Amino acid sequence: MSKYSDWYIFQEDIKDHFDSLGADAETNVRVQGVRTSHDVDVFVKTKFLGENITWIVEAKHWKSKVTKAQVLALRSIVDDIGADRGFIISIAGFQSGAFEAAESTNVKLKTFDELKDDTKGLIEAEILKTYYKRLVLLEDRYWSHSKRVRIEYGLRHDVIDYSMQFTGQQLLITARTAIMAAEARNYPIDLESFLKEHKGEKIAHNFQQLSMWLNLNLNHFEEKLLNAEWEMYKNGDYNPDTCRTRDNGTTTTEMLAKATYNAGKER
Repeated sequence: MSKYSDWYIFQEDIKDHFDSLGADAETNVRVQGVRTSHDVDVFVKTKFLGENITWIVEAKHWKSKVTKAQVLALRSIVDDIGADRGFIISIAGFQSGAFEAAESTNVKLKTFDELKDDTKGLIEAEILKTYYKRLVLLEDRYWSHSKRVRIEYGLRHDVIDYSMQFTGQQLLITARTAIMAAEARNYPIDLESFLKEHKGEKIAHNFQQLSMWLNLNLNHFEEKLLNAEWEMYKNGDYNPDTCRTRDNGTTTTEMLAKATYNAGKER
């Protein structure tokens, strides 16, 4: 009974972890595959960026290490169900043959702590993709206006103005560099833009702090850009370069952000 209780608690802890990430997780689920039905310890369904994701998890609260045969069995279940990924979570570890059987497959072998770290990183990566999409749209809108118009409507400082009150290019570079660092999980992240008009802290020690900074600053820039474009429209100056696309090559923002990020890695 004690062994069963330990396994049950272990399984429920794994389910609770996925629930905490916003996924829909169930324990002891019978899932119908193409060839047959399968009893799954933890069945996880969630949605990232509009795409349905299905994971299955085997909870091994055993004293012995997981074997190659058990990994091959899970690979067969993952294939039959059509799951995106399978996990074996073991408290005792895995035999070398198990790692060989899982290599280059969509079956992952983890301890519970490793599962929590890896899935957290996966969620963060998906959130960063949404920030990146917002950033790209802002970059395209910003660069679609001529330099004269950007200066006239407060989207960047004048060439002879060194006050650094606000310039969209600098904010975009800081945001893009920060996203690149977060993708590499390279914390703390320097958020110093040297602009007098800025939002949030100047350093992010974790993903939550970076997320808050990106929300504050991208929202601020979107509002500033929208107000400027409305004034352009009223004054007859709204004439963006609508031929600009991502296929036209690397933007100035991208080049400078990459240079800034690489320089930071070398320090």
